[in-house]
Amino acid sequence: MRSQAAELVFDEATKQYPGRPEPAVDRLSLTVPAGEICVLVGPSGGGKTTALKLVNRLIPLSSGDIRIDGTSILDLDLVTLRRGIGYVIQQVGLFPHMTVEENIATVPRLLGWSRQRIRERVLELLELVGLDPDHDRRRYPAQLSGGQQQRVGLARALAANPPLMLMDEPFGAIDPIVRARLQEEFLRLQRELGKTVVFVTHDIDEAIKLGDRIAILREGGRLAQYDTPARILAEPADEFVAQFVGADRALKALTLRTLGDLDLRPGTWLPGLPRVPVATTLRDALAVLVAEGHERLIVVDEAGEPLGTATRDDLLA
Repeated sequence: MRSQAAELVFDEATKQYPGRPEPAVDRLSLTVPAGEICVLVGPSGGGKTTALKLVNRLIPLSSGDIRIDGTSILDLDLVTLRRGIGYVIQQVGLFPHMTVEENIATVPRLLGWSRQRIRERVLELLELVGLDPDHDRRRYPAQLSGGQQQRVGLARALAANPPLMLMDEPFGAIDPIVRARLQEEFLRLQRELGKTVVFVTHDIDEAIKLGDRIAILREGGRLAQYDTPARILAEPADEFVAQFVGADRALKALTLRTLGDLDLRPGTWLPGLPRVPVATTLRDALAVLVAEGHERLIVVDEAGEPLGTATRDDLLA
């Protein structure tokens, strides 16, 4: 069952620090539909994290407004606002003197949940994020790997079932292999929970992989383009956006489709041809062909049974 999600609207949201000539965020206007992931990306000085912190009022607005399901954040009690928002940061921010269970239970405890309800929620969330409910809940943060700590941080942010999640480079300090796993786990959770998410990253590849929509910010916190990953890659708004997404944007676009999106060719299953799962992105499938020196591959289902074949030209069409 999908949980509640909230529409988020930035309406001319501006942050101007005293003594600085340029705003940190300059009249930012965009709408994040309920249940979608919006990724904020851009160069250093683009105001990504500032924009994120404006939402939960860690930083006060200078002008403009931000609304959650039509209600201005300025009209909400600060504690009420923050309890309705899950917040995940790169450094995780777990309390080192608390067990995993106690960390996850922080907000439900503040909300006055019963001990039984909290225990059930903790066990549910640990299983949801891929940790062992029986073993890991008793451990302390120092006993966990970086990837495990990040999973606990995500579980803590989800504990009170908030309609809105703010995520500030949550996977940025993790090695590439674990990072890729966490990205997949996050997408799995999103498919199941359907939260509204604002996600900050400096990595355009991560933005393309995770975002339903991407907001590219220029220096000074000005919005350069807000669109789907496919539109941004196919139709960058200007030279700044084109340079930011990279000259290889045609290759990046191949990450948005999988072998399952192709009209596969029937064929004989010649020995030696690579066998690639149907859920593989076209970019990863192309990499397999290049690495193994073939022009054709066999697409297989989850059980490893052949579904058809695809050629290099099919992938690039």
